[in-house]
Amino acid sequence: MNLDELKKTEIWELFEQGKNFMRRLNIFTDTDKNYRMYSGNQWEGAKIEGIEQAQYNFIETIVNYKVSTINQNLWQINYSSENFENKDFRKTADSTCKMLNKRASKVWEKDQMDYKIRVISEDSAVNDEGVMYVSYDEEIQNPINEILSKNDVQYGNENNSDIQSQPYIIVSQRKSVIEIQNMARKEGLSEEKIKNIVGDNDYFDQAGDDSKKEKNNKCTLVTKIWKENGQVWFAKSTKYVEVKKATNSGLTYYPLAHFPWKDKKGSARGEGEVRYLIPNQLELNKTLARMLLSVKQNAYPTKVVNMDKIQNPSAINKVGGIIKTKNGSTIEDVSKIFTTIAPAQMSTDVSKTINDLISITRELKNSSDIATGGINPSDASGKAILAVQQASQQPMVKQLSGLKMFIEDLARIWLDMWITYNQDGMKLEEDSTDPITGEEVTELVDIPSSVLDNLQATVKVDITPKGAFDKYAQEISLENLFKAGYFNPQKLGELKMYVSVLPDDSTMPKQALERAIEKAEEEQKKIAQINAQAQEMQQRASQFINSDVEGQASQITDAQQIPTQ
Repeated sequence: MNLDELKKTEIWELFEQGKNFMRRLNIFTDTDKNYRMYSGNQWEGAKIEGIEQAQYNFIETIVNYKVSTINQNLWQINYSSENFENKDFRKTADSTCKMLNKRASKVWEKDQMDYKIRVISEDSAVNDEGVMYVSYDEEIQNPINEILSKNDVQYGNENNSDIQSQPYIIVSQRKSVIEIQNMARKEGLSEEKIKNIVGDNDYFDQAGDDSKKEKNNKCTLVTKIWKENGQVWFAKSTKYVEVKKATNSGLTYYPLAHFPWKDKKGSARGEGEVRYLIPNQLELNKTLARMLLSVKQNAYPTKVVNMDKIQNPSAINKVGGIIKTKNGSTIEDVSKIFTTIAPAQMSTDVSKTINDLISITRELKNSSDIATGGINPSDASGKAILAVQQASQQPMVKQLSGLKMFIEDLARIWLDMWITYNQDGMKLEEDSTDPITGEEVTELVDIPSSVLDNLQATVKVDITPKGAFDKYAQEISLENLFKAGYFNPQKLGELKMYVSVLPDDSTMPKQALERAIEKAEEEQKKIAQINAQAQEMQQRASQFINSDVEGQASQITDAQQIPTQ
């Protein structure tokens, strides 16, 4: 059958409506422009001759600084149960949450989430919004986190940034034709329908210039996600084939989270850093190009020569060359044969304009030298440097809070998937101490689905600073605690009280101190048990020595009757 005679699917028509809306907002063209300006391809489309395409890329500097600022922390997902009604369930709930925290940490490490979070932050700063789409691998029982471009996501309500309240979400993905055909076979589609899954050239709206060049035969797979009665439904389609019919996933959260760089009234997408820096960047580049052209044309002496009176013109450009005049030419006035014009003086306004464009733009964007930590470490302590940096980074609090909310949204999606896709229960790792050897052991524990359903878990993301000066300040603080003797048994109670009042995002490593206190308390318990056993043995020895012969014989008989462990 001719493809032109096929009818487009309803999902594809909804997808095209969304693309037309995004084109009216210039989302696709702005995306390419934003990434070009950030990456340094700032003369794209310019038709010039005789001028070097010079540039000072302050956009990249500003974006990199701000992205680094909000990623100077270690993130740790912390689940806790809010099921307070059932007191008997509390111990099980707390234990399960600890095991889920360990599972989340492993997913974070295995899926390279630190790197992905930085990419999401960069997408958000450059192009308004970073998007993460979460699928689930039932074989390993873990979520899989995929970074999407904002170009690949359409919201049912483009004026609302709250993902979970969207009427529907459209996600488009460029996949190989073979992959989608195999997906269709698993869904039970006939080979006649599968033949209509063919490659297309629907890549012009993909983010990035290189995405418009595809090596393999691909087509667009569109996924529609919506909610009915509080549960998430899926359907997948290509242009002419419905690959997966509407299916109830059982999830309660949309498997998609986004991080808008800053709020934009009436927009679900937010506003990034690059768009309104472009005019300043282009003017800087043009001014720099004009200055270089002026330097090439006017900054060097210009030779003026009467070639009719020069015998060897090639000597003019040789250092120390001898210029010979032709026969009959007199040289009483050399300037009539050879002279130079002095270079013109360039206005200082040019370099001042360039410097002002860079420095003032950076200052207005809170990324000046002071803000970026332009301080000599030998002139200040770690805490003093941190104080200056943290004061200058206060305008970034909104982005830091937004990134923290984004990670919490991801953690809720993960938990929702673990609960939904493990109706027969799941296995989690539990750490315990061997009562005989005292060694830490890990074992798999079966968690029934009823326990997961009754958790009523909430999510908190713990933040630990990891910047160079943060680490330096931490080391100094820990060293001071050791010098003051706060890790001695006598002062352990004071240290415990101090750590309990520390804020979670303190420069002091609160979580590490809590683990150290817990370990020290366990050691104290072991020492106390050993001392108690030693004291008991000493009492028995004294009693034996002070007893008469019959009493000693009776004690020996009693000792022999004690069963060995």
